Amino acid sequence: MALTAVITGTRKTGHREPAWFKSLFARYVAPWATPDNRFYLGGARGIDSLSLLWLAGNSQSPLTVVVPGAVAQQPAEARQAIERCRDRIEGIVELAADELRTPAFHARNRYMVDRADIVIGFPLEGSAGASGTWQTINYAASRGKPRLIVPV
Repeated sequence: MALTAVITGTRKTGHREPAWFKSLFARYVAPWATPDNRFYLGGARGIDSLSLLWLAGNSQSPLTVVVPGAVAQQPAEARQAIERCRDRIEGIVELAADELRTPAFHARNRYMVDRADIVIGFPLEGSAGASGTWQTINYAASRGKPRLIVPV
């Protein structure tokens, strides 16, 4: 049975080497990364971009990138990841928010969770509560959706 997964996570990834994240995704994302299972990714820097690059290179899962405004408004790192993976991205959803502030990011997170069966969250280790990652995880919980939480 196919499922749809959301990957959410911290934008702060400079405290670890890229190889560490590749190993992390191989362990916690790979079991879900089948050709039948779809992924929604937030299109931001950090975990969003790293997981997009990993999934594009290590799976045949359909990938959908969701941004609160337009791809052109995303940080350079995120735009570059999207461009590198363009041939593997099945869809890009631009929610056309007027302002890229917290409400727009929360709307993007809700859009993804509302279409998902599971949320895989990679919050910054030691943080809790107020981050966008935790907002997404908590929103999924309020909707009764399973969550896999892997602190980074």
